[in-house]
Amino acid sequence: MEWYMILALIGTGLAAGFINTNAGGGSMLTLPLLMFLGLPANVANGTNRIAILLQNVIAVNTFRQKKVLDIKTDYKLAIPAVIGSIIGALFAVEIDPLILKKIIAGLMVVLFLLVILKPEVWLKERAGQTIAKPTFLQYLIFFFIGFYGGFIQMGVGFFILAGLVLGCGQNLVKANALKVFIVLVYMVFSLGIFIIHKQVDIFAGLILAAGNMAGAWLGANFAVKGGAKYIRYVLIAALVIVILNLFEVFG
Repeated sequence: MEWYMILALIGTGLAAGFINTNAGGGSMLTLPLLMFLGLPANVANGTNRIAILLQNVIAVNTFRQKKVLDIKTDYKLAIPAVIGSIIGALFAVEIDPLILKKIIAGLMVVLFLLVILKPEVWLKERAGQTIAKPTFLQYLIFFFIGFYGGFIQMGVGFFILAGLVLGCGQNLVKANALKVFIVLVYMVFSLGIFIIHKQVDIFAGLILAAGNMAGAWLGANFAVKGGAKYIRYVLIAALVIVILNLFEVFG
């Protein structure tokens, strides 16, 4: 791999890690780059997960140090997400996701309107306490979120944030911490499925991960210091970029 390709992977990973930790949609940067560098779409989809996995190791550790996340009590919604991600990854290694892409674009528009038109929901000061006993509906929601994450991953952070803020009553800072933890847990399983099916480029994934990990550290510190107001701004900007990309505005 040429030196400029390595720099491109690290630089793009840095931006993606920051965006993923504070909102979601960083894979909209990394997946096209991986394919531009010559990886088939399915291999790019698998390779990208190495960077996301390691990025979230850093983010989770940072959120724990900042006392925002308590893994011993915050693990419950990760369970249905893991189950969903395994099923989603098994579909992903066999199915072309082009049709799903259009559906996701529509859902992103709805979410964008919620963030713009209902800012008080996202900025409301809540205790951000542990979800002591998730309801059946919450488990079901996170099963489907996990399925999507296992299937294609792009933009899954938006759905997790919506599920945690709108569905579980978490504040945006706490939701961000829970989001990266949930993704970290289920990513172990979905990445394993892609590796078994030989749809991962380990070398490219580790180089990309170097940038993602640095971006995740910066993003987690930004999230804690900036609070919900600043995370919402990042969320809006990321949603705009993702929606335009999904509707192929950039070509």
